[in-house]
Amino acid sequence: MQLYPYLTFNGNCRKAMAFYKKCLGGELIMQTVGESPMANKLPMEMKAYILHCTLVTKGFIIMGSDMTPETNLIKGNNNALMLKCDSEKEIISFFKSLSAGGQVSSPLETTFWGTLFGEFTDRFGNHWILSFAKNSNHIKNIKHEKR
Repeated sequence: MQLYPYLTFNGNCRKAMAFYKKCLGGELIMQTVGESPMANKLPMEMKAYILHCTLVTKGFIIMGSDMTPETNLIKGNNNALMLKCDSEKEIISFFKSLSAGGQVSSPLETTFWGTLFGEFTDRFGNHWILSFAKNSNHIKNIKHEKR
């Protein structure tokens, strides 16, 4: 079983996902409303909207769309994209590029549990959590609660 984050945008999916690709690498596959069987059922101004897209990287997949529900898009603070990085160089690079134009809530710093950690909301309103376990032995030192 795998879990993929699916982001909904309000007309700027192409721009946001291209930004994520630029920052994170990978292959970006997009289908517009105009390229789909739905093209004749929706208004002309929606033909350039992204019906579905997928950013596939070596370690994760992010999906997205401009297709908002009838209630319109309501950005909440109950979701985030957690990116577990493989190196200090990688987390610094991703943090710098993804947070550009956004708002940093927790700058990158080493936590008491030995992880390099930071949080921000990107310029598209999505919350990101980045983490790099500098010391993989830190997990052994955590006492697990018995259930």
